Amino acid sequence: MTIDAKATGQPTATKMFRALHENVSKVLRGKEDVVRLATACFLAEGHLLIEDLPGTGKTSLAKAMANSIGGTVRRVQFTPDLLPSDITGVSVFRPNEGEFTFRPGPVFSNVMVADEINRASPKTQAALLEVMEERQVTTDGVSRPVPRPFMVVATQNPLDFHGTYPLPEVQLDRFAMRITIGYTDRATELEVMGLPSSLETTAELGAVLREDQVVKLLQRVKAVTVEPPLRDYVADIVMATRTHPDLRLGISTRGTLTLLSVARALAIGDGRPYVSPDDIKSLLVPVLAHRIAVTPAAELDGITAEDVLTGIIDQVNVPRLRHDDQ
Repeated sequence: MTIDAKATGQPTATKMFRALHENVSKVLRGKEDVVRLATACFLAEGHLLIEDLPGTGKTSLAKAMANSIGGTVRRVQFTPDLLPSDITGVSVFRPNEGEFTFRPGPVFSNVMVADEINRASPKTQAALLEVMEERQVTTDGVSRPVPRPFMVVATQNPLDFHGTYPLPEVQLDRFAMRITIGYTDRATELEVMGLPSSLETTAELGAVLREDQVVKLLQRVKAVTVEPPLRDYVADIVMATRTHPDLRLGISTRGTLTLLSVARALAIGDGRPYVSPDDIKSLLVPVLAHRIAVTPAAELDGITAEDVLTGIIDQVNVPRLRHDDQ
């Protein structure tokens, strides 16, 4: 059941965020923090990379997100023989009409699930670069916008590298967030055993937001305040990654802007009209870790991107905002 503005008054952005979060949590049980991050990613109009083992709920999460907004979801199994046109679409000649007609690919949906994205060739992976950045697909010299909202949810197995093509840095940088779901705890596993299958649960999941409400919510997220001291704080973190001796690749400007966008969405979820330092801290690993690369020497020493970010956040002074005095 969607939120009814007539019955409840104009629904607040926080109510809409939480309604979406709670609805998705009906499918992905016991993973409140994961669903919260995925919801924030979606409302920041970002793309999500889920790196996890098979059977942990990656596809269910994507489908639940699409169903919750009454949107369309298309799933593509990435394989070595997948072609770029299998994703973006293709022009088909119709003899009776004597002309070509464009047949949209699965990317023309609200949520596209790119399952095992690293099993497709680099050429096919690159077919997503334009649409992930510009929300449009150009074929035969014609640019066609994809629906709004639009989100790519890509999955990959972190253990099985046989027959895979690692995602290049330019593509990783287009993912707003990389997360893992992980196994559920024992209590949740027992709870899930008594429920219908995940397929039935996801299919029965109704929409809680209408399309117009989603669009308004996206605009509300953009209006969340980021105070100048907090911008300085983020800039200090970003600059530290670009000069850190253990890193060969720092945070891009796209990464900086994405961090602020997702932080705004988190603030909406917490009922705040402003971003706090805690929002930034909680997002450092999921939003930034996949965008940086450690040097070969640091890698040999067992240093990870997460280790570097943790060290940086401990060294950068946390700003005091005017809201702290209220």
